Amino acid sequence: MKAMTDFMLQYNSLGPDSLDFAAVLTEKTSRLRDTISRLVGCRKEEVVLTQSTTEGINFVANGLEFDRDSNIVIRGTTHEHHANYFPWLRLGKKIQIRNISHDQNGFFQISEFENLLDDNTKLVALSHALYNTGAILPIDTVGKILEEKAIPYFVDTAQTVGCIGDYDFGKARYGFMAFNGYKWLCGPMGIGIFVCKKDVAALLEPTYLAGESAIAYDTDKLAYKDIPDKFQASYRNFVAIAGLESSISLLMHIGLQNIRDKIIRLANLMRDELRKIPGITVYGPENPQERTSIVSFSIEGQKSSDVVQKLEKQNVVVALREISELKIVRASPHFFNTDSEIQAVIDKIRRL
Repeated sequence: MKAMTDFMLQYNSLGPDSLDFAAVLTEKTSRLRDTISRLVGCRKEEVVLTQSTTEGINFVANGLEFDRDSNIVIRGTTHEHHANYFPWLRLGKKIQIRNISHDQNGFFQISEFENLLDDNTKLVALSHALYNTGAILPIDTVGKILEEKAIPYFVDTAQTVGCIGDYDFGKARYGFMAFNGYKWLCGPMGIGIFVCKKDVAALLEPTYLAGESAIAYDTDKLAYKDIPDKFQASYRNFVAIAGLESSISLLMHIGLQNIRDKIIRLANLMRDELRKIPGITVYGPENPQERTSIVSFSIEGQKSSDVVQKLEKQNVVVALREISELKIVRASPHFFNTDSEIQAVIDKIRRL
């Protein structure tokens, strides 16, 4: 908050169109890109600022070219976050969409996945971890397969960047990746990151165009600038740049693995305590190595939507989510939560 306040005071003092402010903005943006590159292990110039994970997903869905024989492979249906399902579903009007079947946790068989691939597969799109059960999908294994077949690969990492520890995202061999700043990274609303690897950037047509992203020559010809500028048309949430850089730097100072260790311990505590309450079903993988700190549950005889509302009236914020048609309650402990807070939430759930 202080970083954002200081930025706004400087912005108003220098003036939005001044050369001095332009220099400040350039420095802040460069620093954020450098911080992101260290966080996820990519090149600084591969970091594109967006409004959200959704915008990054749509960069890929709307930017790739397909012929009539093309297909894409997704782990879609109602078990997937809508933002990483609907953009691909819309493409089904002109190409074939192939869905990987999965179990209740969201896991799938690698052999079945491989059988869906062929010479006409133009993209595979997966979530790294699932928004409903917290299951961590085998994106590294998938990435190795796709690299050998030279198939472009998109990964939605909104549920892992900032909460999965010292993870080497490069092992996934992805071409495109998107995540947001306000979730596990504790940054402000209205900022996300789209990572576009240099070797696949030419595959995408930019969704938006402006003076920041292209140049005109010979009066009637257009040329795109290099990344990140190619996809960086008219981004204006400048204050969020300062906020996100500050929050990520704090998390990296605390230690991403320290955060992962704590939140998994809190999640395990919550899962264990929930199971002691009659009528409660807990969802997600049993093995903590296969999930994030997301804890999902339902209460027999109570609508999950009612549970969410009752808890919020008691200052406990959880979310209504779904596993296919099943409505569930999702809690997401983070590093700033404590054991006593988890126990207090459990007590309130017990009294519902």
